[in-house]
Amino acid sequence: MLNLLPQPSRVEAGSGAFRLSAAARIRVAEPLRAAAERLQEALRAGLGLSLAQDASADDEGAAIAFAADPLLAEEAYTLAVDEGGIRITAADVRGAHSAVQTLLQLLPPRAYRRAPIAPEAAVNVPAVRIEDAPRYRWRGLMLDVARHFAPTAEVLRVIDQLAMHRLNVLHLHLTDDQGWRAQIRKYPLLTEVGGWRPSSQRGSGPGSAQDGRPHGGFYAQDDLREIVAYAAARGITVVPEIELPGHVQAAIAAYPQLGLVAEPLDPWTGWGINPHALNVEESTVAFFCDVLDEIIEIFPSEVIGIGGDECRKDEWRADARTQELMRERGLATEDELQSWFIARIDEHVRSRGRRLYGWDEILEGGTVTGATVASWRGTAGAVIAARRGSDVVMCPEDTVYLDYRQSDSPDEPVPTGLVTTVAHVRAFDPIPEALETAHHGRILGGQANLWAEHVDSARRRDYQLFPRLCGLAEALWSGQDPDAVGSFADRLEGHLARLDAAGIEYRPEAGPRPWQRIPGVPGKTFDRAERAAEIARLTANLE
Repeated sequence: MLNLLPQPSRVEAGSGAFRLSAAARIRVAEPLRAAAERLQEALRAGLGLSLAQDASADDEGAAIAFAADPLLAEEAYTLAVDEGGIRITAADVRGAHSAVQTLLQLLPPRAYRRAPIAPEAAVNVPAVRIEDAPRYRWRGLMLDVARHFAPTAEVLRVIDQLAMHRLNVLHLHLTDDQGWRAQIRKYPLLTEVGGWRPSSQRGSGPGSAQDGRPHGGFYAQDDLREIVAYAAARGITVVPEIELPGHVQAAIAAYPQLGLVAEPLDPWTGWGINPHALNVEESTVAFFCDVLDEIIEIFPSEVIGIGGDECRKDEWRADARTQELMRERGLATEDELQSWFIARIDEHVRSRGRRLYGWDEILEGGTVTGATVASWRGTAGAVIAARRGSDVVMCPEDTVYLDYRQSDSPDEPVPTGLVTTVAHVRAFDPIPEALETAHHGRILGGQANLWAEHVDSARRRDYQLFPRLCGLAEALWSGQDPDAVGSFADRLEGHLARLDAAGIEYRPEAGPRPWQRIPGVPGKTFDRAERAAEIARLTANLE
């Protein structure tokens, strides 16, 4: 039995094997070259097999052949192995990348190491024919680097982890109240001031305290370009997010004229929902249009994230100038004001040939035309957005928030939110039950979200992501086919050897290892019934 994860659409095991040796060569169709290069890197690093590419015009004599077939669906591939060699066929380079990841799973787990641990003359690849295609085209992870900064090398490592599991979107959350992480040349104080905070809250809820340790960091524009290029070479799109009009204290600390408070601010040292919002002057709109122009120049993604979530409107209600602007603009409520602000940003982003990507709060006060909605507060926003003709990415917090605790054990480090197990994530179905079949095509797929209030290192990130991210990868690639779901636990057990070889420090099924615990640091938890009631209240204004 082949242990493949995510489970391919169709697998036919053959007899025998192909003997892959260092003397072998690769023949590749030019559109698929990047995938062949990734395969060469993996074979050389993990197994010590340095396979050369062959410039000949046919596949005869090539141990591994990459062929393009435009008749295959987007990201689909076939992988055929017999005693004569290995043939990968794909419509595009993303399909070829997925085929490479499947091929690596047919090899010993040591193929995932960074250097060979023993001399390898050759390895056997079992005979098989695989026909495969993803169930959803958006299969992603939101990585929060604003609360705790992740250096570029750590982001590249996460990209490798996504590629290993055939995930294809990295949603990079670059700004928030606690830090601004993207260099903007026109406004250097965003990182010089907004990129550093004097302290961080340790834990959540009653009993949490400040650690008194400065924290910060940011990506120079060349760092961001490196991240984008590294991801693209592995079939992954990076979607940036610049928060507005809430979650903006770091920006206001750098440029006080953006806010509605008289006293100077630092980037926020706490967690939770911040009370501050941007003012709604035309100058503030222009400021963020300038910011987004630089972001758009770096990131080629079709959509550009602008947040839009959890914007407290108390300052708008209390500010005379804001109320005057609302009357001038014919706006009756603060929800309409937020929609007005986001619509102005949307107009600018569309003028640059891109579209907005925002959390489901962007539906409050009216739908932004053409925007893609990330539905995190259950499914209410997804259903409304899809019915209105908007594309949707599902990321409900009760299923795919990977900063949430993995059991109700007191040993869970900084226990947060709901208990969200590997089984919960594997059962994730992006199609809301209440959504009519006619609108299912609006659901692009889904993503997991990893918020970083309590994730301050690569080791902690591994613990929160794995093995739950394995469940997400299969849910979005394979769907909820009963055969795949039923065999997932067994295949995951076999997959752990690959995670070990790749150096991923996952959470064991039995619970955290002693060094993965953080005793004495409080968290903030809730049960599913309580949270469901709160989400229903928060989304009531979407009706």
